[in-house]
Amino acid sequence: MLRLYGKIFRTGVLTEGIPPASKDDAVEREGARLKAVIDKRFRGSLSIRQVDAGSCNGCELEIHALSNVYYDVERFGVHFVASPRHADILMVTGPVSRHMEAALKRTYEATADPKWVIAVGDCGVCGGEFGVSYASCGAVSNVIPVDLAIAGCPPTPIDLLRGLLSLLSDSVTNQAHG
Repeated sequence: MLRLYGKIFRTGVLTEGIPPASKDDAVEREGARLKAVIDKRFRGSLSIRQVDAGSCNGCELEIHALSNVYYDVERFGVHFVASPRHADILMVTGPVSRHMEAALKRTYEATADPKWVIAVGDCGVCGGEFGVSYASCGAVSNVIPVDLAIAGCPPTPIDLLRGLLSLLSDSVTNQAHG
């Protein structure tokens, strides 16, 4: 046991340093803009149901990062929910596998109107390297209507924030002019 402690003390800390106390300016700036739109349009709370339609989980990791202490998207009024009945937005990742096609359609139908669908990642946007095959329907838009596509393999959390802001800002503008 003493040998192990000796090795620990000789090796030292090998992890990355703690980031500065101030948050990334881009996250704060985009988050503040997003919060302003959510406060105006949704009275302070936007609910998202994330659906994995057959992805590799790379996009899910980035989506989950939105909830970590660095991004902390809940402080901007964005909440991830377990039921499509409580959701304003469906965030769909992966090429839609044939086994998930019916489930994705049911989830879309269960989401209350008005609803938006965001296809996340290259696989969700265009089918990625899988495309359309015997096992894959390809892009999310081949199964349900898509309002916004956020490309990337996987897209970064800041790209996801900017995509949300883009979708909501466009919907507010369209509502004001429509």
